[in-house]
Amino acid sequence: MADRAGLSRNTLRKLEHGELGVGFEAFLDVARVLGLADQLNVAFDPYESDFGRARADQELPQRVRR
Repeated sequence: MADRAGLSRNTLRKLEHGELGVGFEAFLDVARVLGLADQLNVAFDPYESDFGRARADQELPQRVRR
């Protein structure tokens, strides 16, 4: 798994044990190897939940120049 994800075994072990200091990119590399990348895209899409859609539809405040 580590070889296929392009990670060291130590980094993969840390990721498996939930240790801090492992970059998000390493997590994404493992997800890609496991075939979960598409599901992560859906999970992180704010338009895939009622709350996310409601927040996305709110008007953002305009930047005020002084």
